[in-house]
Amino acid sequence: MSVKVWIAGGGVISGIGMNLQENLQAFKDMRTGMTTMQYLQSVHHETFPVAEVKADNDTLADMALMPENTSRTALLSLIAAREAWKSTGLGDISRYRVGFVSANTVGGMDKTEDFFNSFLANPQGGRLQQVLHHECGAVTELVADAMGIRHHISTISTACSSAANALMYGARLIRNNIVDIVIAGGTDSLTRFTLNGFNTLMILDQQPCRPFDDTRTGLNLGEGAGYVVLVSDSLLAHIQPWARLSGFANANDAYHQTASSPDGTGNYLAMKGALEMAGLTPEDIGYINLHGTGTQNNDVSEGIAINRLFAPHFPAMSSTKSFTGHTLGASGGIEAVYAALALKEGIIYPNARFQHQMKELPFTPATAFSAGNDLKHVMSNSFGFGGNCSSLVFSKE
Repeated sequence: MSVKVWIAGGGVISGIGMNLQENLQAFKDMRTGMTTMQYLQSVHHETFPVAEVKADNDTLADMALMPENTSRTALLSLIAAREAWKSTGLGDISRYRVGFVSANTVGGMDKTEDFFNSFLANPQGGRLQQVLHHECGAVTELVADAMGIRHHISTISTACSSAANALMYGARLIRNNIVDIVIAGGTDSLTRFTLNGFNTLMILDQQPCRPFDDTRTGLNLGEGAGYVVLVSDSLLAHIQPWARLSGFANANDAYHQTASSPDGTGNYLAMKGALEMAGLTPEDIGYINLHGTGTQNNDVSEGIAINRLFAPHFPAMSSTKSFTGHTLGASGGIEAVYAALALKEGIIYPNARFQHQMKELPFTPATAFSAGNDLKHVMSNSFGFGGNCSSLVFSKE
């Protein structure tokens, strides 16, 4: 009998709140995170709304108890990971075999961009410390060191499915008795590099995004971090589990470097594979946290795959990116926390700004927040560049 993997807690920081409770309140209040840029310095600051975490780096460094020159990506990660661990009530982390599997796509790029500004102004000025933590793995190591995690440390970077894949890898570590606990999820901060890159792809909306709306024109970028604490059966007596990670799958249709396949092949295979691992049928799923970026391509692709798998009985579904923006490598972690909490509290999250049904699809997303729903199984989708598609299924028992 395979080892079961449970969600013992979770933590989130995003453009709609500094912790999970603030995030939840934002959903209840229909308060989205998209605003004019306040902290990212860009020539596009009045062109594209973004969902920034509402704090400057000095404030985040104080919250994280880290030096002020730490990358924003690492600061966000540490704040959310500490909240996740605290929520479990497991106490001293050194008492357990703990792994940290963290995803990101930009690493310490925010500090690298600062370095280049200072370097161009004064090539002899040094300041090389700003690029010491440039690469993605350095962010993970900073946070693991700060939390005292020693047993296993890994970094996942598979574009927008990164954090969902981190949960999958963490579950495998537990099932193979390499560790007993894994803090798994992802983090990303806004940078000029990512903003300019997505602008080049012409998929940024100049208005607040409208996932799964027929009038959608693109996504809004966001930033943040989200982590769940995965634990093995052996610790079940010491926690009050939110949910069980019952199924997961990754499928790569390799259709295009950035676009999803128009027929949703990878999306369909990921969802189908996750259901099969969980031993469930499509009718068992009560809610789907959609990938739902708000681009023309993504929403059609994901919607066609959902129609293929779930028709004619569609579960409730919504894109929480309509609140947080697309947080890239963090999105699968943030949305995994939301999904696990949805199961624990019976929550269906709203899809903000939805008004017009997509002509290609026979279903519509939920538009109002509700709690106390009878949910037994929920799904969370994360579909990335290069066709890297991942789906997670959470169950009550």
